[in-house]
Amino acid sequence: MSPIFDFFFGQYSEYETVDIVLEIVAVVFGFLSVWYSKQNKIWVFPTGMISTVIFVYLLLKWELLGDMMINAYYFIMSVYGWYIWTRKVDETHVTPISKTTLNEKKVSVAIFLVTLLFVYIVYKTFGKWTNWVAYIDTVTTAIFFVGMWLMARRKLENWIFWIVGDIISVPLYFYKGFTFTSLQYLGFTFIAIFGYLAWKKNISKNHQTV
Repeated sequence: MSPIFDFFFGQYSEYETVDIVLEIVAVVFGFLSVWYSKQNKIWVFPTGMISTVIFVYLLLKWELLGDMMINAYYFIMSVYGWYIWTRKVDETHVTPISKTTLNEKKVSVAIFLVTLLFVYIVYKTFGKWTNWVAYIDTVTTAIFFVGMWLMARRKLENWIFWIVGDIISVPLYFYKGFTFTSLQYLGFTFIAIFGYLAWKKNISKNHQTV
């Protein structure tokens, strides 16, 4: 194998083939989920749920508790988001894309702080608070928790949290030895940028219509 290939994928020589295949499948469905979210399509949730279930299994097996909790939370919030996105606000319209209200901003701050504390307690309990990665995991988990909650509520600002979290996750997952997942977050970053622009355009269009 070439040095470049070894640098990016050499760690997979120690993994079971089934785990490598599962990671790739989870990445594919993860891409589909984020793409459907950008397109404002309800398929964001079923595709995302498939991806998160696989990642929960893999991350639990690899003892990456923070990442596992993120995906478990994604699954739960996908069920909630599926309901919100399909809930009719009147006889003909479902919940629209909108900007975050002041109250929702307060809830977002609360979710962020509670998540930081929760992840810290979990890491300390299981003896995983051992290096700088734990600090980064804690912050990214809190960022993604807020982002997923806002996305489930169809709020424009969810994309800002995804962009920040994705940028941090690209080098983080590569460092952890999961190149496919790192590449997934790289792709997520670009999709999230276009997602923010698309949702912002959607809001502007609806305001003009009104």
